Amino acid sequence: MKIGYCLTGSFCTFSEAVATVEELVEAGHSVTPVMSENSYKTNTRFGDAVDIQNRLIEITGNSIIHTIAQAEPIGPKRMFDVLIIAPCTANTLAKLALGIVDTSVTMAAKSHLRNNSPVVIGVSTNDALGNSAKNIGALMNYKNYYFVPFSMDNHDKKPKSMVCDFTQIERTAELAVNGLEISKKIY
Repeated sequence: MKIGYCLTGSFCTFSEAVATVEELVEAGHSVTPVMSENSYKTNTRFGDAVDIQNRLIEITGNSIIHTIAQAEPIGPKRMFDVLIIAPCTANTLAKLALGIVDTSVTMAAKSHLRNNSPVVIGVSTNDALGNSAKNIGALMNYKNYYFVPFSMDNHDKKPKSMVCDFTQIERTAELAVNGLEISKKIY
């Protein structure tokens, strides 16, 4: 598959996201990284931005799409079979649910969706069972959005937090390309 792999600012899951990108490439998929502007430029306790950028470029052999202008041609050029957004933050979930296009990732999704092509969402947010629940619910009912299985990641300390199962991203994407939602019966 030709995959656009988007990262948004859930920095604590970047190591899992980068490992997933590496697994996708090793499985023979062509992957182009897309990063929100904040994830592209922000240094955090989980790593320096330039190190993450360099690792993604090294793994994929492709430049990173990180501006709205770079993301706009994704749909018109039919660049990808599937667009994966993992980690997908509460901020990005809300923007997608409301049709707001003000980042490279939301533009990538809008542009990709114009062709009725699948967008796979890997939730990673501390308020999935709070304010973000309505946005997750809305997106689950929209055409061409597919969700990686997700669950609570720390019910004692973060009772509203959920994160996707990064090991299920490839399978979710493979099914989404065929218009199928992953379910318990599949894996």
